Amino acid sequence: MGPKRRKLLDDSWAGLFRREILPELPVEKIAPAFDEINGRPTKEMYTTLGALIFQQMLDLDDEETVRQLAFSIEWHFALDLDGESDAAKYICPRTLWTMRGILTKKKLDTILFSQITDKLARVFSVDTRTQRLDSVQIESNMRHLGRIGIFVRVIRAFLVNLKRHHRDLFESLDGSFSERYLTRKGQGVFSMPKPSESEKTLEKVAFDLFDLVRRFAEDEKVAAMNSYQIMSRVLSDQCTVESTESGGTMTIKPPGEVRSDSLQNPSDLDATYCGHKGQGYQAQVMETYIPAGADGEKEPGLSLITHVAVEPAHVSDAHALIPAIEDAKERGLAPTEVLADSLYGSEKNVAAAAAMGAEVVAPVPGGEKKSKSSSLSEFALTEEGGIAGCPMGHAPIEDVACGNHREVVFSVGHCFGCPRRKECPIKSVRNGYEFSYDRKQVKMARRRAREKTAQFRDRYRFRAGVEGTFSALDRLTGVKHLRVRGMPAVRFAVVLKVLGLNLLRAAAVRRPGNGGKPAPNGRLPRVLDGIVAVHAQFMYLLRSVVNQLAFCPAPAFSPAGSAA
Repeated sequence: MGPKRRKLLDDSWAGLFRREILPELPVEKIAPAFDEINGRPTKEMYTTLGALIFQQMLDLDDEETVRQLAFSIEWHFALDLDGESDAAKYICPRTLWTMRGILTKKKLDTILFSQITDKLARVFSVDTRTQRLDSVQIESNMRHLGRIGIFVRVIRAFLVNLKRHHRDLFESLDGSFSERYLTRKGQGVFSMPKPSESEKTLEKVAFDLFDLVRRFAEDEKVAAMNSYQIMSRVLSDQCTVESTESGGTMTIKPPGEVRSDSLQNPSDLDATYCGHKGQGYQAQVMETYIPAGADGEKEPGLSLITHVAVEPAHVSDAHALIPAIEDAKERGLAPTEVLADSLYGSEKNVAAAAAMGAEVVAPVPGGEKKSKSSSLSEFALTEEGGIAGCPMGHAPIEDVACGNHREVVFSVGHCFGCPRRKECPIKSVRNGYEFSYDRKQVKMARRRAREKTAQFRDRYRFRAGVEGTFSALDRLTGVKHLRVRGMPAVRFAVVLKVLGLNLLRAAAVRRPGNGGKPAPNGRLPRVLDGIVAVHAQFMYLLRSVVNQLAFCPAPAFSPAGSAA
């Protein structure tokens, strides 16, 4: 290979993976799944693990993964494969499925992410003091169904299984069930109902579901069927059932009363719903960032994703901050400052993070118009938590601490004709106008006051950079629309895609030849690259001359022995 092509390989993600990551792959975690004697010999594990990582990093299906491993020079270089045998450079789709199942079952995807990310942090001397956290929606490979679609799907799946395993019970049902849910004509009735008939259609399928659940509730064999349990879950999610002497009554819940963790599609039992993001899953992502200096320019360096966790879509972001900091701290990547949005910035989270040595920079949750403490932020507060003056500059006539809260009274003369009387949270009492608040409201008020400062805005503006990370994840790895369903498969794909983005980012950062942290400028790497390039070019020319001499025809000689 010529020096230019070789340099491209060395500077690419393939060169980085070959030098730094390939020796770190945890093959010892997979080895116990195979036997030294029984079964067919397995493929080389370093190659299989690397192929699974590259598949998610480049967003490839199984067939394309097989082709890339067979013919891609980058893959061969990254995995240190030599020779042209099928044993070295070919892997069948079934082997991919098997290895992926082992990794998913043992949750080795998280171990892969942790070990490789920690190695990149050491190689590039990543500064983990400043980090930012946010969540991104993940859609699995499932269709978005309405309420009618969910009812019809689970009823049809149950009838098919009942007919297959309990034929006598299926034949005991009314023939209308088979006609409505097992024929193409019957399915067409539910596919696109008119808006005026949708409510009536929903009631009809709901009563069919209720009838089937109630009819087979006492049959242990039928009740143990997975399709029956899914049908019971949908009934509990979408309807309210009340027991009566005649057997029970059922009413359909209004859409606003359906829980967000309800079944969204029988094809993916783990997917849930978020009113803000939609159906599917979400991934909590925390990454390092490099704040700008005094001149507004960022120093060169690697922005590394240090934590990723996959959750159902209905889980609140408020519960993700502390686990993210704990995970990073256990691996030696603890932040001292975390930027996040208001959902992560509860007072409980701020206090817990401070106990671990991390400052949370986030707006106060709820907004100013949703809490009394919003008005409190406009009052002048003392160091003890009392009120020194109202927004109009008037001092209180009484300020008494009563346990966990304080009661402040302003004079009638100041408050009665105040132009901001309607906006003020005070209320009339016998000796004036009273205002009661607690310590939590004081903390929130002080935080809201800090949010209005230029210093807070200058620090918090870097939080928006995480949206660029989500955009890169989607463009490069396709993380927002996956080919798999179910929490284990979704977690495996998301974690390895995030790992792949770390590899691509690391390959894009120029490093000195000694493998240390990124150089402060591009001069030193450029000089070293020039020396290496000249040496490679000289060796290439030398090999060319030697090859030409080797293939030159032998000189001809005259019969007398003199050279012709």
